[in-house]
Amino acid sequence: MRRRGLVLVLAGVVAVLAAGGYSLLRPVRLDATAIAPEGSGDAARGERLFWAGGCVSCHASEAADRPVLSGGAPLVTPFGTFHGPNISPDPEHGIGRWTLADFANALQRGVDPEGRNLYPAFPYTSYARMTPGDVADLHAFLMTLPPSTADAPPNDLPFPFNQRIALGLWKAMFLHPEPVVTLAADVPEPVRRGRYLVEGPGHCGECHTPRTLGGAGGLDLSRWLAGGPAPEGDGRIPNITPGGPTADWSEDDLVTYFETGFTPEFDSVGSSMVEVQHNLARLPKDDLAAIAAYLKVVPPIPDAADAR
Repeated sequence: MRRRGLVLVLAGVVAVLAAGGYSLLRPVRLDATAIAPEGSGDAARGERLFWAGGCVSCHASEAADRPVLSGGAPLVTPFGTFHGPNISPDPEHGIGRWTLADFANALQRGVDPEGRNLYPAFPYTSYARMTPGDVADLHAFLMTLPPSTADAPPNDLPFPFNQRIALGLWKAMFLHPEPVVTLAADVPEPVRRGRYLVEGPGHCGECHTPRTLGGAGGLDLSRWLAGGPAPEGDGRIPNITPGGPTADWSEDDLVTYFETGFTPEFDSVGSSMVEVQHNLARLPKDDLAAIAAYLKVVPPIPDAADAR
């Protein structure tokens, strides 16, 4: 009887551990109260978010006024090659059949309509900070774009990166929707707007912040916007805190750079920032001024030794 009792206890412990492991690994969706009502989005407002989010960079071959979002250039990383999928309104090859809830869960929790975890090459850790209304607006705008029947190539990832089972644990460690920078109660509204754009739809930290665990982990928020190795594994993304090379730039200098691609020294934007700047130039000037105002109040971090 004692042996049988021990077996039952061990079986119970295994069951509890298995349940706990599953709870960490399973995809977690948004609560229904965190999703705007179906059909409530405004496409005109959504276009502004579309360019702030740089959707064309991964999901289209060119940044036309009405781009075809059938997939863009491959994203080559040390973990394999990712391909942005077709997110056009086509019902078979794109996301035309997705509900707003489907879209919100993919955008903000990295869970597709089939309940699978999405890879964080899609920056849902930043989009998680978007408001439900803005998510609805972005969805509405996407549905106005041309449909495409093209299918992007599948991701090409070696083992073990082609196994999605660990992505739930990754999210538990690194998916944090709260703001990164705490602002004082009396900061001007443009600074708050800038924080929202940079930390949320603009997802600037995904490239300008170093990552933990040798690059395999999430963002190292203690070095927010302090620069680091390029996600593609070639080159370096600069420090854009007030302790980096743009420390002497004024807010007007930053706005001019966003609008034109020219620095105060009359140098021009280069590398992967070219596409980002082209997208930023489509935003209204008050959004660009808000981004500049926020970048001037984030904690200054000196360049790391390898960056210097």
